[in-house]
Amino acid sequence: MPLRLAAALFSLVLTCLAATAAPAADEKGIGDFPKLNAQTDWPWWRGPSRNGVATDAPVPTKFGDGENMLWKAAVPGRGHSSPTVVGNRIYLTTAYEKEERHAVLALDRATGKELWQVDVNKGAFPENNHAKNTEATPTIACDGERLFATFYHHDHVAAVALDLDGNILWKKKVAAFRPKKYEYGYAPSPLIYQGTVIIASEYDGESFITALDRKTGKQAWRSKRLPLMSFSSPVVGNVAGKDQLLISGQEFVASYDPHSGKPNWATKGTTFATCGTMVWEGDTVFASGGFPKSETIAIRADGSNTVLWSNNQKLYEQSLLVHDGYLYGLNGNGVLFCWHGETGKEQWKQRLSGPVSASPVLAGGNIYWANEAGTMYVFRPNPEKFELVAENTIGKSAFASPAICGGQIFLRVGDGEGPGRQEWLYCFGLTKTASKP
Repeated sequence: MPLRLAAALFSLVLTCLAATAAPAADEKGIGDFPKLNAQTDWPWWRGPSRNGVATDAPVPTKFGDGENMLWKAAVPGRGHSSPTVVGNRIYLTTAYEKEERHAVLALDRATGKELWQVDVNKGAFPENNHAKNTEATPTIACDGERLFATFYHHDHVAAVALDLDGNILWKKKVAAFRPKKYEYGYAPSPLIYQGTVIIASEYDGESFITALDRKTGKQAWRSKRLPLMSFSSPVVGNVAGKDQLLISGQEFVASYDPHSGKPNWATKGTTFATCGTMVWEGDTVFASGGFPKSETIAIRADGSNTVLWSNNQKLYEQSLLVHDGYLYGLNGNGVLFCWHGETGKEQWKQRLSGPVSASPVLAGGNIYWANEAGTMYVFRPNPEKFELVAENTIGKSAFASPAICGGQIFLRVGDGEGPGRQEWLYCFGLTKTASKP
């Protein structure tokens, strides 16, 4: 689609009003969910704060098979979804590709033992998918009472809600979904906001961001997007004095009102397709993409369309991390950058090893970031210089991002290829005999 036509279409989208629904609560963030604990739970994609920032609780920096390992559990099927950790349980999605079966499973947090597994769909997997994607890539979101998962099958994006014991509460067809030009599957994780669960479905057809009522699955609002393929998960951040639903891709960085789906603003930036989830600090938002061009960008989120800076670095599958005024990005080639958040000045760069698909987590004063080969780099968020703390290798492939909470690291990795591939979930924590990180 020509860029001029895309811009015109997006301008049309911004003039459309979405159906509205009353917000469920006035509180913000995890405060809406009294059964969740920000210190010990990792309830959805990118953690309690939705930006990859965990607590300061000490966690190991050196870990692997036999080192600071609390347990290791085999994960059936295949998927790139990250662990969702709430209370004494861990929740994952998985896909049995040969059988064309989607499932949700729960594991015991203390031992890794499988507690239950529930099939939520059988049949009608898409014919094609990207080599780096799976049929179970979106991460489960949990409100402390229910689990929300999304899958692509039967030519639509489907949402399912389960209770914490695996009983299906409702299933909904969110939107038709059948990419034609780019048959790369589906990836966005569901987003819980107050009384709704928000789901993106963007492809070369009718594309939307849709909010469903958490209790019933009934549509609360829907906001139209361009008919262009993109993969980023929407996120809500309190930016420039209000909650904003943020998403990149389709040649724009955009903001919506998460209560109603009404557009706030859209600024041209990033590229056609993005995968990473946006981050923010103060009144500035950051995004990066992808395909076909590369751009990392900082935008003032006050509706002024002010681009503070941009560069030509590409973080396509992975997300960024911002901390104390500085932005950290590990590009697809394995080069780590530190930029000044307001000016874009490059503080330093360090060659590590790529390619990279997983997103980072800041925990215990360090940043944890894995490449696809299973190497987990641990480094300090120091704008003055690169400080490597540790380098660990777990498994042969790492596409899922870690969950870090309650002094524990949960990491989904894979070993082997093809039919012989086996996925594992590791739990790491400081053992009694281990030294401090």
